[in-house]
Amino acid sequence: MQHCEANFDGLVGPTHNYAGLSFGNVASFSNASADSNPKEAAKQGLLKMKALADMGMVQGVLAPQERPDIATLRRLGFAGSDARVLEQAATQAREVFLACCSASSMWTANAATVSPSADTADGRVHFTPANLTNKFHRSLEPQVTGNILKATFANSKYFAHHAHLPDNDHFGDEGAANHTRLCSSYGHAGIEMFVYGRHAFRHDLPQPTRYPARQTFEACQAIARLHGLSDESVVYIQQNPNVIDQGVFHNDVIAVGNQNVLFYHELAFHNSEAALSELRTKFGDNPLHFVEVKSSEVGLQDAIKTYLFNTQLLTLPDGNMTIIAPTECEENSTVAAYLAELVTRDTPIKSVNYFDVKQSMRNGGGPACLRLRVALTEDELSAVNASTLMNEALFNRLNSWVDKHYRDRLSEQDLRDPQLLTESRSALDELTQILKLGSVYPFQQN
Repeated sequence: MQHCEANFDGLVGPTHNYAGLSFGNVASFSNASADSNPKEAAKQGLLKMKALADMGMVQGVLAPQERPDIATLRRLGFAGSDARVLEQAATQAREVFLACCSASSMWTANAATVSPSADTADGRVHFTPANLTNKFHRSLEPQVTGNILKATFANSKYFAHHAHLPDNDHFGDEGAANHTRLCSSYGHAGIEMFVYGRHAFRHDLPQPTRYPARQTFEACQAIARLHGLSDESVVYIQQNPNVIDQGVFHNDVIAVGNQNVLFYHELAFHNSEAALSELRTKFGDNPLHFVEVKSSEVGLQDAIKTYLFNTQLLTLPDGNMTIIAPTECEENSTVAAYLAELVTRDTPIKSVNYFDVKQSMRNGGGPACLRLRVALTEDELSAVNASTLMNEALFNRLNSWVDKHYRDRLSEQDLRDPQLLTESRSALDELTQILKLGSVYPFQQN
């Protein structure tokens, strides 16, 4: 039976904007209040999806969230018509209002943690939406994310869906951005690597002091239990607290893995030697490639600024691996030189492809942030909602949909415009028909 790894990218939502909501994310903070271009952002994402599909990859699409989030604003005491709710919130509680307008669901690496059927006790693919408790604007996402995942992976014979973890920082969960799976091939049982920033119940253990550690050890353990993973198939690794304090808010900003390759910066992990030794032991006799980038090769700040590790590491149909990198890597002479030399080494990584995702990068998310990886068997792939899988027809239809519904400039003042809410709901209602999702949004259900 054939096995593959599908990449499901998040469509950029109609309210894509720069509000600097993500404390600890340097790029997000540095571009706060700049005007955004939702149409350009959505089209940049679609171009990357189509390019990967053209490379022979299985590429899917995940729908964005409904924003502005009127239901949450009403829960917080704003009342009257939708227009009145927007005006009150924007005037009386600017920060809350901006959080309820965020299009952050575009970064689907934070949508959920996924365990393939080869690893789980019941032989199904398991999904747990991330609760994202550390950031208010992202904590609004998991319920609708769960709806979208259930509509995309609907067949209960193959797919198991869990509720997100309790909405409390003790079980802070950031999804696949802190989860990597290593395996000899997608169809074989693998090692699921959970990376955490702190222990929630142990204040005597190392943790960052400047920026928050968003993922807890306890959340990682809970997801492993929910997914039916054995102790032999799981490794828990702590992220280096010092790099979190320098702006590495998720593990996927400092490390990326695929099949039998782990590509990471030497400063990525706390107690790195012991953690990697456990990985190698559990991986067994199959070859495992640790591609470690030394600070002397690429400094930490260059790695963060260019998102060298927030790249996609993919296995192409010919068996070789390629890196999908943002053009920021190409424009940085140190990083570009490193990548040019890397592909000549004796590792499975043989090429680099650069993509312009600047609208996403300015808000703190590179190519890896934009996708959720799902390893599937041939039967499981056939059970996926086919209307969400990228091809020429869907690419053209979604581009036309963006042209019809999206603005090419969005400022903070525009977010309070009731017409934007109407435009966004109209767009999402049409999108659920294109992707055959059913009623996944509160405005459709009410």
